[in-house]
Amino acid sequence: MIEINLLPRAGKRSGRRGSAAAGLSTRLGELAARVRDPYLAAATASLLLAAVAVGVLHLRHTSRVSELAEREQQAVQDSTRYAAVLHEKRAAEAQRDSIVRQLDIIRSIDNDRFVWPHLMEEVSRALPAYTWLTSLQQTSAVVSVAARPDSAPARARGRGAAAPAAAPQAPTRPPMSFRLVGNTVDIQALTRFMTLLEASPFIQNVQLARSDVTEAQGKQVTQFQLEAEYEVPPPSAIRTVPVSLTVR
Repeated sequence: MIEINLLPRAGKRSGRRGSAAAGLSTRLGELAARVRDPYLAAATASLLLAAVAVGVLHLRHTSRVSELAEREQQAVQDSTRYAAVLHEKRAAEAQRDSIVRQLDIIRSIDNDRFVWPHLMEEVSRALPAYTWLTSLQQTSAVVSVAARPDSAPARARGRGAAAPAAAPQAPTRPPMSFRLVGNTVDIQALTRFMTLLEASPFIQNVQLARSDVTEAQGKQVTQFQLEAEYEVPPPSAIRTVPVSLTVR
């Protein structure tokens, strides 16, 4: 029986494919024979593990860089958005400090304007019979309003974080002292006068500085000099009266 190959080119191709497959199987066999070497296998596994580790680290680093870039962009946007708010906050704090200082000055003036009327009223009320005064003057230094310490707490300006505001404290200053000089014809009246002054809620530390016997208008009298201090009275000792004005 005679067979005729009508497709000679296809046969050549199949022959070539068969030879290529045989060569590949031979190479795989050689590679398998080489892999049997433990050192070569360890080196190959190390290379594979190193490649995997480098890939994982690269992915993590790339993800971290992207996250940090997003956070930086968000922080820049927040800083830009809150810059105006922080500026207004500092301006409001500066205005508040100025108002507090002005209120302290007004409060200091208001607290001191009735000192001498109260003292003169208390001295007049305690003055006994047959006793008169020749001098009533202040002996302590006069503290001006501008020289008084500021009671508002110091606050840092131009900083990002503000410290908690402390409660304002009243400025501490020495009590006002004054001197009384007068005459009396009865030494018991002088003792009674000192007792009544000490009992006043506006006067404290009444002391007899000197006492001399002298003559006034042909009569023998006792000239005395008293030292005392002004005392801030309790709120219950101050009586307030409403003021009404008639507008025409």
